[in-house]
Amino acid sequence: MMKRILSHSFSLMNVDLVQLDSKWNYNNVISPYHRIYYIAAGEGKISHFEKILELESGYLYIIPSFTLCNLFCKSTLNQYFVQFFEESSDGSSIFSNNRSIFKVKALDIDIINFKRLLTVNPGRGINRSDDPKIYEKDVYYKEYQQLNMDQNTTQFLETQGILYQMVSRFTSPEILGKTELELIPVKIMESISYISIYLHQPLSVKSLAERANQNPEYFSRLFLRNTGSRPLAYINQKRIERAQHLIRTTSSKYADIAGMTGFDGLSHFSRTFKKITGVTPSGYKSFLSRSSI
Repeated sequence: MMKRILSHSFSLMNVDLVQLDSKWNYNNVISPYHRIYYIAAGEGKISHFEKILELESGYLYIIPSFTLCNLFCKSTLNQYFVQFFEESSDGSSIFSNNRSIFKVKALDIDIINFKRLLTVNPGRGINRSDDPKIYEKDVYYKEYQQLNMDQNTTQFLETQGILYQMVSRFTSPEILGKTELELIPVKIMESISYISIYLHQPLSVKSLAERANQNPEYFSRLFLRNTGSRPLAYINQKRIERAQHLIRTTSSKYADIAGMTGFDGLSHFSRTFKKITGVTPSGYKSFLSRSSI
C-alpha cells in the first residue's frame, strides 16, 4: 500500500494567508484540485449537499478535487489556504472513495507547515481575482506549472514533503474508508492507469479484461470490489470529471468536449452528464456563471 500511495505527487497551484470578508460567498464551486484551509481567526461555512461544516479558528479543512460545495463568510475570516493538483501514475486519487468535505483539529505543525510553504513558494497567492471563473483557466494553470518546473530540487522536495504532511491529516480510515486500507491488485491498478490515459478513446469491459487476461465478468467483479464501481460506471465518472474541467476552463463546444472525453455523440454525453451530476452540461455552465464571490 505504501508504495502505491507514494506514487502520488502534488502540483502546487496557490498558497497564501488571506483576510476574507462577506464578499467571500461562492455557490456551486467545483474544482479539479484539492483545497486545504487553516482557519486562523473568524468564522465561515462550507456546505456539500446536506453536509455543513462551520469554519472555526484552530481547525483544518479539506475540499477534495471535484467536490461540489458552497463557501460562505458572514463578516471576517482569516485563513491560510493551499490549492494543489494530485497526480498519480494510475490516474487514481487518494480521496476517490470519499469526495466530501472534512474537518480535523489543527496541530502546531500545521501552522508551521503553512508558513514554511509560503516561504519556499513566495508569490503564489491569487493575484488577479478571488473569482474561480477568472483564475481557473488553462492559461493560468500553465503559469503555475511553469513555476513548479522552475523550482530547484530542494524547493520541489520540501514542497512535496509539506503537502504530504498536510494530506496525511485527512487519511484516517474514517475519512478514506476501509477499502483504502486494502491493496489493490496490480491488474486493476494497470487498468485504472490505462483508463486515465485513453479516456478519450473507446473503452469496454471486454477490452479491459482482455488486457488483464481475465474473464470479463470476473474482471468486472474484481474492479467493483477494489474501486467501489463497475468498470463502465468508473469510466463514465472519470469522463464527466474531465468534461467538467473542460467546461470550466475552456470555451470548447459541447460536441467537441464530448469527443475529447470519449463519448460517441453529443446526446450520449448529455445524458451521461445529467445522470452523474443531476444537471445538463448547459445547466452546469449556468451554475458556474451564477457563482459569485
